[in-house]
Amino acid sequence: MAFIRAKLGSLLAVAPLGVWTVLHVWDNLSVFKGGEAWQSDVTSHRQPIALALTAVVVLAPLLLHTLWGLGRLRTARVNYPRYRSFDNLKYVLQRLSALGVLAFLGAHLWLAFLQPRLVEHRPEPFSDIAAEMRHHLPTLIVYVLGTLGVAYHLGNGLYGFAMSWGLAATRRSLRGFQAAGVVLFVVMLAMSWAAVYGLWSAGAAFAMPVD
Repeated sequence: MAFIRAKLGSLLAVAPLGVWTVLHVWDNLSVFKGGEAWQSDVTSHRQPIALALTAVVVLAPLLLHTLWGLGRLRTARVNYPRYRSFDNLKYVLQRLSALGVLAFLGAHLWLAFLQPRLVEHRPEPFSDIAAEMRHHLPTLIVYVLGTLGVAYHLGNGLYGFAMSWGLAATRRSLRGFQAAGVVLFVVMLAMSWAAVYGLWSAGAAFAMPVD
């Protein structure tokens, strides 16, 4: 059973979660096309079924992966800096980034997805998130650091997925997946910070929302 949980937890991190995360960050780059384009691509679900599918395809696997990850954290044995190898450092950073990503996603899902729909009965307006990003420094810092954690966790997770599923069976393939993970990390971070910058820039036109 533990073997199956490990395989499933690793798989969910790549598909659908990893794929959806890349697409979600890409959609956020529509901020450079304006607020209406951003809302159309990021927060609007033209059909109720689309919102339900998002919950099933994203939130359910996210919950399962989180539970699996918390179980791994509980049994983790950290031996860095006693053994100062690069792999040990990545192991520690992956676990630390998991905690940071968990906190970031919890806040992000509630404030940007669940609260607007459950409490205010509408998607989050572009003006609100842009103004928060511009005028509320803690929000900006959380998104900068949170997206850094997501990018690292996903990039390094690709390497771990390849090892878990036996896709990296040789030193050459290990180096290949490690390089692919670095590329994924850099691309994801660049897109994420570009989207954050776009929201921050657009926020100059809006006042802070009043609760």
